[in-house]
Amino acid sequence: MITVGQGIDKPGNTDTSVPKKDHKLSFWQLWNMSFGFFGIQFGWGLQMANTSSIFEHLGARVHQLPLLWLAAPLTGLIVQPIIGYLSDHTWGPLGRRRPYFLVGAIAGSVALILMPNAPSLWMAVGLLWILDTSANVSMTPFRSFVGDLLPEEQRTLGFTIQGVFHGLAGVIASALPWLLHHGFGVIESQENFHTVPMAVKLSFYIGAFIFLGSVVWTVVTTTEPSPMEFEATHPQLTQTDSKGIILDIGIALREMPVTMRQLAWVQFCSWFGMFCVFLYFPPAIAHNIFGATSEGTLLYTTGIEWAGLCIAMYNGVCCLFSFILPKLTQQISLKRTHSLCLMSGALGLCSLLWIHNQYVLLLPMIGVGIAWASMLSLPYAMLVNVLPAGKSGLYMGIFNFFIVLPEIVAALGLGWIMSHIFAGNRLAAVILGGGFMMIAAVLTQRVQTHPETENPDATQKTFESLVSMH
Repeated sequence: MITVGQGIDKPGNTDTSVPKKDHKLSFWQLWNMSFGFFGIQFGWGLQMANTSSIFEHLGARVHQLPLLWLAAPLTGLIVQPIIGYLSDHTWGPLGRRRPYFLVGAIAGSVALILMPNAPSLWMAVGLLWILDTSANVSMTPFRSFVGDLLPEEQRTLGFTIQGVFHGLAGVIASALPWLLHHGFGVIESQENFHTVPMAVKLSFYIGAFIFLGSVVWTVVTTTEPSPMEFEATHPQLTQTDSKGIILDIGIALREMPVTMRQLAWVQFCSWFGMFCVFLYFPPAIAHNIFGATSEGTLLYTTGIEWAGLCIAMYNGVCCLFSFILPKLTQQISLKRTHSLCLMSGALGLCSLLWIHNQYVLLLPMIGVGIAWASMLSLPYAMLVNVLPAGKSGLYMGIFNFFIVLPEIVAALGLGWIMSHIFAGNRLAAVILGGGFMMIAAVLTQRVQTHPETENPDATQKTFESLVSMH
């Protein structure tokens, strides 16, 4: 019988005695069970910062990029609920969640190694699909891992550690090509500018090692309760067949709370804006700020590296600002805080229209990082207290649709906009994202929040759900 590790007071200790229901885990136990999350987010950070430039190196046109990125939102929409359900209802030698961590990490690491070496555009697109699917397979059970293993009083800390790993992974992964080039002397020869830069390739190889290695560390050092032990500590959870799940989703959509309907529009606009950044920010910096005229130039490579540094900047701001958000919401309310944060991001993105200096470019990233931190937390804090008792997990899953759907709309519609309205101007698409973020800031003001949501004590408690849903 596989049991929960109890005595991991040091990284190398793997004592597997079973804790009691209220057993508190040590710092190293919390570290071990969350370390795999760092690798998953590292792989995703490399994907976000470099995929568009890899596609352009392989001949993708500017209007094709949104459609080529369609894999990411589609896999999130399909894979996350399926893997979440399967990990709830299966058990093997490695437990309930860890088999999915490991399978996703193996497939994702292979995709990371192959993607920058893809010989054709469509092969790179296929590898993006595999990479994104693998990351979802590994990440989705991590959302339940904390709830499975930690007593209630430690769950906020567990989610916070995951959030810190998320931020650190985003910073390091986004900046890694620049660091390899400028800090470790990885230089691209003039003859090879038509291919994916060596610094990017090495970053993906390092990312593959970190993705697989960190997940294996969590799998080896952390064990799970057996089905009998889990049932004893979670008596409120019951088995639900697929027909019941489908019916419950239909009822939940029909009876969606007013606050959730209003927040859905906020989520749609803010995530549409952020997806514009994911799609076009790196090539926009290379072409519009650095002046690159084609992908096979030193200017393009330098611009993509600097864009990665900018992405690292806003991820770092996001990580730091997340510690400030709880205090800020206590002072001016959740709704006003989220609106102001989104406006900061909108102004940061729109200001790119007047920026032509690469160093000044780092300043707007402060606003984007503030908005990013708020997007990952405050909508869930506003939502959680208006959800029906016993159905918060179902409604939170449905709420995730309003992140995925705008990404699908952007993937299907931005190509036409780039061809017929923006004339291939990548920076215009990023500024369009700022415009949608501004609309989201305005729409936030019409959200009807529950009175308890604005209670400072209640606000602190609801921050648990923000990281678990991301």
